[in-house]
Amino acid sequence: MTAANLTHPNSPEFRCVRPENGSLARVLPVRTIPTRVRFRQFIVIGGGIVGLASALKLAGRFPNSRIVVLEKEGDVGRHQSGNNSGVLHAGLYYKPGSLKARLAVAGIQEMTAFCRDNGIAHEICGKLVVAVDEGELGRLRQLHERGQQNGLRGLRMLDQKQMREIEPHAGGIAALHVPQEGIVDYPAVCRVMARKIEQAGGRVVTRSRVIGMRERSGGWTVRTTAGDWEADYVVACGGLHSDRLAALAGEKREARIIPFRGEYFKIKPERQFLVRHLIYPVPDPQFPFLGVHFTRLIEGGVEAGPNAVLAFAREGYRKTGFDPRDLYDALSFSGLWSFLNQHRRMCWEEMKRSFSPRLFCQALQRLVPEIRVEDLAPGGAGVRAQAMSPQGELIHDFSLVRRPRILHVLNAPSPAATASLAIGGQIADYVADGVDAGLGNPTPSIGGMAADPPSQIKHSL
Repeated sequence: MTAANLTHPNSPEFRCVRPENGSLARVLPVRTIPTRVRFRQFIVIGGGIVGLASALKLAGRFPNSRIVVLEKEGDVGRHQSGNNSGVLHAGLYYKPGSLKARLAVAGIQEMTAFCRDNGIAHEICGKLVVAVDEGELGRLRQLHERGQQNGLRGLRMLDQKQMREIEPHAGGIAALHVPQEGIVDYPAVCRVMARKIEQAGGRVVTRSRVIGMRERSGGWTVRTTAGDWEADYVVACGGLHSDRLAALAGEKREARIIPFRGEYFKIKPERQFLVRHLIYPVPDPQFPFLGVHFTRLIEGGVEAGPNAVLAFAREGYRKTGFDPRDLYDALSFSGLWSFLNQHRRMCWEEMKRSFSPRLFCQALQRLVPEIRVEDLAPGGAGVRAQAMSPQGELIHDFSLVRRPRILHVLNAPSPAATASLAIGGQIADYVADGVDAGLGNPTPSIGGMAADPPSQIKHSL
């Protein structure tokens, strides 16, 4: 291994060890920063939307710091951030007063402003949550009350006639109109975030998969396929691999990331008139996933789905995707078997829908009765990084673990993309607790949770 300084001629020095084979990760140029300033060095692992938002907020919070984002793929936003339905979620579903609810409500406002200020395609088109029968009306009213408590504006309960003025082809007997929700180009958001990190003096280093982490005096050394990097503080936003990154830093993998693939169909162009905007079901508390819904896409077209089936690879976007390590990791985890036992019927139904367009269509017809099997064309898929407890419970909250000089984002489910800038701001605040104390133990207390001893602090957002 030979040492190389990967720097712009006028930039502060970042030291990296370059492999002797000459391979070099793509590095974005950085701005000039006066060398008389005492710099703090930060590494953010993961170039998804939460990692990029965290780096951007760190750059704003610590303007004289040096920030490197390490991304294993050839570009940013290649996994969950770029393989989702592109919805801007307003915070309808979350417990009032919780930090997750506050971040979701603040997050959509900040994300919308970010898109508007940077010319990113987005549309606030509104959403209908549809009650298909009398049994769902009570839960729909509860959603209305929860949304009001969370500060959502313009919520309206609609009868069937009012509902069909917005979505003429929707089924059901009533709906909740959520006017603040919309659609957005999240891959474009990621690209703009990366550019802004560059403009703020940071770097995005792609093709740099993390293969090891070692705590050292005053910080961490992060080993990657593009060389070794040193930092005073590390923020790990590993998404589908967050539990493995935490293990590299010495954490016990009590919870495990279980990959669930969500498969979509696209509505054929001649039948897209059936859906104007967003049509969603009322969540059923007996089932761990939301269920299929309709989404109009920012680039045009209408998408229907997703289902939720166990993926045989953490990056298994196709049914044939298979990774022996990932599959063994899932099947050897007792929590998965507990989950499958608790939700046997749902898992079987989801699997059948994965192989049967007819059954998939039947689920869609609850929301739009006129949809037909012949209206569906194969769509894409995403893989959800779902954290699961050893008892088989899905962890729905954002989940962080803070240690001296390192913070792990272990779980960032929906609406993490919408709320990413708000989450990044919160992470920057948490990091500041440790930095302002000399990069030592962080101060406890988040979201009213009792804190563990400094070396054992965990938080659910």
